[in-house]
Amino acid sequence: MAELEELKARVAELEKAKEAAKGPIRLDIGCGKTKQEGWVGIDVIAFDGVDHVMNAGTERWPFEDGSVDEAKASHFLEHLKPDERIHFVNELFRVLKFGGKCQVIVPHWGSTRAYGDMTHQWPPVVEFWFYYLNKEWRAVNAPHNDKYTCDFDSSWGYSTHPMLNTRSQEFQQWALQFYREAAQDLMAMIVKTERPKKEEVKAA
Repeated sequence: MAELEELKARVAELEKAKEAAKGPIRLDIGCGKTKQEGWVGIDVIAFDGVDHVMNAGTERWPFEDGSVDEAKASHFLEHLKPDERIHFVNELFRVLKFGGKCQVIVPHWGSTRAYGDMTHQWPPVVEFWFYYLNKEWRAVNAPHNDKYTCDFDSSWGYSTHPMLNTRSQEFQQWALQFYREAAQDLMAMIVKTERPKKEEVKAA
């Protein structure tokens, strides 16, 4: 019996070493022609460097649950329809490890970059959407919306128009609030955070 347990432990160690040798899995979703080295490229078009030709807004992603370390989606989500965006975040949540992050960059809704491209879908991605990615927030504020299965914490910021780069921080904040074209891109970071179960909270 002891030999069997030792063998099982050794097999587990080898499997762990095998996974570690593979290195982290980083997804570049909607990578186009600009996939970075060390990233797994996903795109609906078979550009050079794309590893998986698929529609990330409608198909199940070819990765196991909790197997992905990091992801990014730059100027991609605005091309998806609303239901496809929900599918995207649900699949992202499924494949990311706890603590895994995804950087999302989209044209800011107040810039012509958001609606000048006719392949962009309506509505544009806005800051308020990221609240919907949090399970607790949905339970309180949008209990009618049962399409989401994800649970992310989110934060966001902006890239500003080049003409604002030399202005004070106070003026930039004022411009972002009131000037069209002040913000060029909306840049968000969403994180799959492991939350304690209710029983654990009560026990503490």
